[in-house]
Amino acid sequence: MTSAERMTRALWSAWWQRWPRWVARATMLWAVLYAGFALACTLNRIPLLPHGGDPGTSGLGWAVVAVGVLGALVSAAVVLYGLLPPLRVLLWVVCGLAGLIAFSLLMDVISLMLGQGVDSRASAVNKALAAVGAVLLAATARSDRLPAGTAVPAPSAAPQPLQRAAWAGTLAFAPYAAMKLVWASGGTFAGITGEEKLAVSERNGASGIFLTLESWGLDPTALLAVLGVFLLWGLVRPWGQVFPRWTLFLRGRRVPRWLPLTPALLGAATLAPYGVAGLGYLSLVTSGVVTMRRGDFHSSGDALLVAWTGMLAFAVYGIALSMAARSYWLRTRPTCPGVSPRSGCQSRTR
Repeated sequence: MTSAERMTRALWSAWWQRWPRWVARATMLWAVLYAGFALACTLNRIPLLPHGGDPGTSGLGWAVVAVGVLGALVSAAVVLYGLLPPLRVLLWVVCGLAGLIAFSLLMDVISLMLGQGVDSRASAVNKALAAVGAVLLAATARSDRLPAGTAVPAPSAAPQPLQRAAWAGTLAFAPYAAMKLVWASGGTFAGITGEEKLAVSERNGASGIFLTLESWGLDPTALLAVLGVFLLWGLVRPWGQVFPRWTLFLRGRRVPRWLPLTPALLGAATLAPYGVAGLGYLSLVTSGVVTMRRGDFHSSGDALLVAWTGMLAFAVYGIALSMAARSYWLRTRPTCPGVSPRSGCQSRTR
């Protein structure tokens, strides 16, 4: 390592260890910009949330503005008076609201990765900004805990119950991936052939990348499921905490905690509630309480079979991902000498 690299790393480390001091100001800046963005969109009648284009739901835009304003006021109070207990509670409240706004951001990210457009650019930007805000608000709420300058735990595996949960999340995706690959290879599942499914995807506006992969027998969503399983096991096994040998300059170094936790928390916050709520709805359909439209399928029964296959995978995987992310967070948390790893390090500065 050259002297310039050592100096750059030292400066970065010194700046990062001061994050409890700058994060509140960064959160305040985000909140002001977010409130301004939401206000501009609302005044121009640009919907920010699903169904926000309906005149009867125009108040949703003002609700987003209120979240930004509240975040600005609370973070400004933290900058002026420190992290008082009532302010910490308010930070977590605003963090939860920002997380709700960012819900379904994962779906937009997947659509963009597959070359498809999103339903609303303003809504997608709103979700992305809300996700950034949720991270900053959570960091501010925990800014009295020192994340660095302490002992870094050695790479470790999650307890056996969590590894069994990872197996459950992996196996839950097997029927879903098999269904997708059957269609991609030209086979028939739930009464619809691969050719019919490809025509439906093309009619619904699928991108050229998506259609090309399908024509090669590779379903993009099945490939994403493989990446999701890789992420899940990286959270519960020691190799998920150290860069592998093939990463050249990074090999042997510790993986920054935010790198796997960011997609894990985003995926868990989207798939777990989406899958659980979907299973509840499908249970009502199966018991005959409500009816389900057949959509692009030949019958409601075929649509129900496909829905069960997908929702079961999302629910089980989402729950397993939530458990794995929490375990990874606890196992990789820097510790102070003589302090329990689960307690973290309390800052002496207020």
